[in-house]
Amino acid sequence: MSEEIIVMNPATGEEVDRVKKESREDIERKIDKAHEMFKQYRKKNAHDRSALLVRWAELIRENKDEIAELITKENGKPLKEAAGEVEYACSYIDYYAEEGKRVYGRTIPQHEDDVRLVVTRQPIGVVAAITPWNFPVAMMARKAAPAVAAGCTFIVKPASETPLSAIRFLDLALEAGFEEGVIQYVTASGKDVGEVFSHSEKIMKLTFTGSTAVGKTLMEGAASTVKNITMELGGHAPLVVNKDADLDMAVEHAVATKFRNSGQTCVCANRFYVHEDVAEAFSQKFADRVKTLKVGNGLDEGVEVGPMINEDGYDKVMRHISDAKDKGGQVTAGGEGSKDAGYFIEPTVITGATDDMLIMNEETFGPVAPIQTFATLDEAIEKANDTEYGLAAYFFTESYRDGIRLQEGLDFGVLGWNNGKPSAAHIPFGGLKESGIGREGGPEGIEPYLETKITSMKI
Repeated sequence: MSEEIIVMNPATGEEVDRVKKESREDIERKIDKAHEMFKQYRKKNAHDRSALLVRWAELIRENKDEIAELITKENGKPLKEAAGEVEYACSYIDYYAEEGKRVYGRTIPQHEDDVRLVVTRQPIGVVAAITPWNFPVAMMARKAAPAVAAGCTFIVKPASETPLSAIRFLDLALEAGFEEGVIQYVTASGKDVGEVFSHSEKIMKLTFTGSTAVGKTLMEGAASTVKNITMELGGHAPLVVNKDADLDMAVEHAVATKFRNSGQTCVCANRFYVHEDVAEAFSQKFADRVKTLKVGNGLDEGVEVGPMINEDGYDKVMRHISDAKDKGGQVTAGGEGSKDAGYFIEPTVITGATDDMLIMNEETFGPVAPIQTFATLDEAIEKANDTEYGLAAYFFTESYRDGIRLQEGLDFGVLGWNNGKPSAAHIPFGGLKESGIGREGGPEGIEPYLETKITSMKI
């Protein structure tokens, strides 16, 4: 009997479904299929590829409710949020359906009279992707859409916690008209897939979204074949509230970035730095707003915060809360958790945060907001940058001068100035330092799937 991946509902602890766990031989066969199909698919013209992407997005939208419900059952996020993710995924397909028609070459003025120089672009080859559980369809679309728009074939390993929505999402690509082998998925252990993908000579591009630790392992493996890589890795995002900030705006956007997907996003604010002149007012407004958030099963009406994905995630967040309390932090909202059925933690606000707390030094990946005060903007910038991560940062100020200082001084790839949601299909997304390599989204997002050729012609 073949092994299976058991998919659990984190809100109820109940089994949702099972999928076959594929062997290394299964994975290799699918890579071979992608390699053979690439020889054909690369010849399909950009407008035909675009039409396939358009049709795929249409089918996804027609099946949005079904996919959203699958996301909620296996991931836990509220149904409304899950539906928003499906639409967000479609926006990447929409965007690259058009961007694929704008992969231009160029001619270069010759350096000799009888030479002509032409630069052309071509698809890189077979693309392998490993995607996370927190955005099971959006992170896949962000990789698959530019890859197939560029003329590559694509094979993905969805997270074992959330394979169902990913499988349905990709099955619709076949219904849209993509030939078998152009877009595929594998359901297997992450270790097996990572080793096969990173060492395969038939895979020319590896793209990964997940932890920095796993990303480093994949990078080591990819070095064996000098494979092109894109890595979107961990974050430890600071959120700075300046003394002149619009506090009501800051509160609403802070809630949006901190508690979306129960704080289980790589770009959610993890450390709050609030100017001492407004710290009391902001903290009170923020705690009052957080107390209104409804926690529960994402399928229930009005739920805004769902469960942690699993027991390990739950235990880490509760450990961060306990450590903060032991080191003098004051819980002003939430603070309690329960794993009797699902893995639920109340949205939590902690004031009096200090630099020695775990939560100020590790990515929590949960619904907890620690608040620390600062006296000068230089101090805030220094504290915000004091991390090996550099994915996202947020700051709130009505001062143009201070905003520019923050924008230029914060060492992060994605910045939100008075904005807790700085992400969209047409925006380049990615981190600095140990938060990754490369960008996804925008015109930059298709570049990693293309190779450049220069032809020097003597006439």
